[in-house]
Amino acid sequence: MDELAINPWLALALIAVCLLLSAFFSSAETAMSAASKARMLALEGAGDKRAGIVSRLLDTRERLIGAMLVGNNIVNTGVAAFATSLFVAVLGAEGVIYATAVMSVLLIVFSEVLPKTVAISRPEWMALIYARPVALVVALFGPILVAVEALVRVVLRLFGMRINENQNVLTGAEELRSTVELMHKEGSFAKHDRDMVGGILDLKDLTVEDVMVHRTKMVTIDAGDAPEKVVRDVLAAPYTRIPLWRDSPENIIGVLHGKDLLRALAAADGDLARIDPAALALPAWFVPDSTSLQDQLKAFLRRKTHFAFVVDEYGEVMGLVTLEDIIEEIVGDIKDEHDVQVTGVRPQPDGSVNVDGSVPVRDLNRAMDWRLPDEEATTIAGLVIHEARSIPESGQTFTFHGFRFQVLRRQRNRISALKITPLDRLN
Repeated sequence: MDELAINPWLALALIAVCLLLSAFFSSAETAMSAASKARMLALEGAGDKRAGIVSRLLDTRERLIGAMLVGNNIVNTGVAAFATSLFVAVLGAEGVIYATAVMSVLLIVFSEVLPKTVAISRPEWMALIYARPVALVVALFGPILVAVEALVRVVLRLFGMRINENQNVLTGAEELRSTVELMHKEGSFAKHDRDMVGGILDLKDLTVEDVMVHRTKMVTIDAGDAPEKVVRDVLAAPYTRIPLWRDSPENIIGVLHGKDLLRALAAADGDLARIDPAALALPAWFVPDSTSLQDQLKAFLRRKTHFAFVVDEYGEVMGLVTLEDIIEEIVGDIKDEHDVQVTGVRPQPDGSVNVDGSVPVRDLNRAMDWRLPDEEATTIAGLVIHEARSIPESGQTFTFHGFRFQVLRRQRNRISALKITPLDRLN
């Protein structure tokens, strides 16, 4: 300390070095924590070796942050000691007070706030600059960090907490969904784009039962009808693939493609008596109702087809699912010149929405940007019945999930129309 007292310039130099090192550790920790791993992987693929170093550091995030904290604490302790020695040598015992005040300001402004502000403004750029120095620091502090991590785990275990290495609270899909939602709120991600990303992430959680066309809405043809009637029905149908049944609508024997029928009709020179629709039908493909949309999409691509019948555990046909149904879960409704332009969602001037009971909850959420739960029921009528624990009568009103639901029409045991009003529109 005596040598330090007679060498104030050396003390000042050491203080300056410690402040710079403290700023480095603070900004490096912030930049590495805020850097996008996806961006680093893209840069690594483009040949940037520094991005590869950053990616490897982010894979051991706990050790990275530990190294920055250890380094920062060491230099902060050092700068405090050097400053105290210098001020005491110059001002005497009162120098401790001045050293504390001056160094607090310097550390807060120049070693914490300023470097972290710069780092958070351009995290990827700063992370690339710091890649090699930070990797060196992590390597140097490796043995210390192992001991510190072990001690921390032992202490946490005493309080009943078990922390796994590189533990992440959110899954990758949840992190991506949260990031997209945040970008949407900030205005840098359009609603349609957000919904598309969410649709892709939801494929593994949805089953074909959630998106299928129910058997009561299927357009089918009786294979026993006269060829003339079959041709008329195919031409009148808004679809090119029509299920064929025999004896009963539940007995599906195949799928008749409109093009195959026209080719057969041309080959027969227009003689309908020479056409056998059942012989033209493609084999029916049946899939369990529990199949996830992700697996069904892969199956469609593998089989190079996009039409399947959905059956329950007893083998009964519940409906049909197409490739278009799955794609619509990602991009929204796909309409062409033959589609019926009826969505069943009719917003009203007072802020309420009249909804057909058969409208899927997911479609309503997309259309109105709502967050009604769709885990327990597929349609909005099913959601009301699930929450009410009964089949409501016309005119009944219920309030749940931040909305008021009024039953407008009921046909037998089915809710056919509802009026839904957000509670914040009622105030």
